[in-house]
Amino acid sequence: MKNNNNSLFRGKNGENYLVPFILITSLFFMWGLANNMTDTLLAAFKKIMSMTDFQTSLIQIAFYGSYFCFALPAALYIRKFSYKSGVLLGLLLYATGCFLFYPASTAASYGFYLFAIYVLAGGCSILETTANPYILSMGSEETATRRLNMAQSFNPIGSITGILLSQFFILGELNSADAGERANMSAEQLQQIQAGELSAVTMTYVLVGIVLVIIFLAILFSKMPKGSDMGSSLSATFKRLFKNKRYVFGVVTQFFYVGAQIGVWSYTIRYVMVHMNYNEQDAATIYLISIIGFTLARFIFTALMKYIKPNYLLIVAAIGAIVCCGITILSSGMTGVMALVGISVFMSLMFPTIYGIAMHKLGDDAKVGGSGLIMAILGGAALTAIQGQVSDMAGNINIAYVVPLVCFIVVAIYGWWSSTVSSE
Repeated sequence: MKNNNNSLFRGKNGENYLVPFILITSLFFMWGLANNMTDTLLAAFKKIMSMTDFQTSLIQIAFYGSYFCFALPAALYIRKFSYKSGVLLGLLLYATGCFLFYPASTAASYGFYLFAIYVLAGGCSILETTANPYILSMGSEETATRRLNMAQSFNPIGSITGILLSQFFILGELNSADAGERANMSAEQLQQIQAGELSAVTMTYVLVGIVLVIIFLAILFSKMPKGSDMGSSLSATFKRLFKNKRYVFGVVTQFFYVGAQIGVWSYTIRYVMVHMNYNEQDAATIYLISIIGFTLARFIFTALMKYIKPNYLLIVAAIGAIVCCGITILSSGMTGVMALVGISVFMSLMFPTIYGIAMHKLGDDAKVGGSGLIMAILGGAALTAIQGQVSDMAGNINIAYVVPLVCFIVVAIYGWWSSTVSSE
């Protein structure tokens, strides 16, 4: 067992990448923190500024739209320099976005907060574009998907931490007054309440920014492997990638998967509030349970991957998510909430497995190829907004879960199709 585990982190020349693996895996924790703190902001700003579901979805548009914009430039940057340079740049931008929450709070501007989120997410995009292929390169090609699933297992631990921070330091600080009561307040009284709520949001993110600076300094002074060389010309790289059907379909599938994941999580608190009559803080507990289930399931799926091909596990997980979505749409009360938690359990396998299958044997093209799979995270912006619109138009949060159901059908098809084609 010892030799088997060590082989996960052995390079072609016998280099041991265990320590670099641990350092880079810590980044998966940090962007998981950002992703799920952002999800809870939809519920927070809905109350603070009395917004509709679609208006709050602008948070996800800013966050995942930034992912789309920064991914390819990040790939070109690390292609020219190194993975370590990409990591440092991502951490710097992520921390800057966190600190921008302070002037946004002073201005009490939703637009300024969206800008801060955009900058923050740009840093996360660079980190994901860099870290995912970096992890794949830290050992043999045969164990790459398992290694990535192992690293990705720490991503939901960051998510859990982000939810706890949000639950107690953001949602727990919201005033109990609803939109109707706020509409009847004087401008001065409403401003005072909002100032306190926005301060809670801001200081939580500033704290995260301080932690990021510490991590930045730790990695700056650590010795890290450079990774593969630049390889062939950029035009030749793009040509090969566009001809690779496994990769192209993988990018499309990742778009739909991330749209499903972010949509499911963004409106979990809303769904629970409607069906269980909870307030935001109590509903966040169900959200937390969903992420815990997601985390545990990812470790289980990673272990199963030693015995079952990733493609087959992906099909099973997608079918499970489809069934749970159907129950969420058609049910209410605890049954619907339990099915909602079940969706997260089945989603746990999907992102790293789609990524690993799509990146199979890309070689030096992995740096640029990885950016396409991170750009696909734009699905989190586009499809979450559509889900918000469906909820507003139908006046029923249940119906909105038709959107992720369709997305999981695409994931199931990719799992099946990729299992039928030979390695390229």
